[in-house]
Amino acid sequence: MKKVAIISSSGDIEGAYKTLNVANAAAAMDAEVTVFCTFGGLKMLEKVPQYAMSPEMEPFKERAAAMPSVGELRTMALDLGVKFIACQMTMDLMGITLDQLMDNIVTAGAATFMEDAMDADSTVTF
Repeated sequence: MKKVAIISSSGDIEGAYKTLNVANAAAAMDAEVTVFCTFGGLKMLEKVPQYAMSPEMEPFKERAAAMPSVGELRTMALDLGVKFIACQMTMDLMGITLDQLMDNIVTAGAATFMEDAMDADSTVTF
């Protein structure tokens, strides 16, 4: 089985969409996918992720409204077996607690993610 390791550190909606789009595509192709969320990427793991529309996306506002939300894409990813890891060190640094994040995730450090990444066929960063 192919393995894909993704690092998500961007806290904007574009970063979340890129991360989840690639994670879902890889999982749909029967790859084992791990997403390591650190710094801004932790926003994607909030119970109800809320993002403001960036100025760059403003011209596409109507089309974006017809797309699945970050929460819906995240649910698809979970249904496809994508594993999400919340960076414990970043959570400690930013004062984020586990009860602020969605269920079905793992909290761990970079070494745990590296175990998956070192065996991955592809590693992607957003």
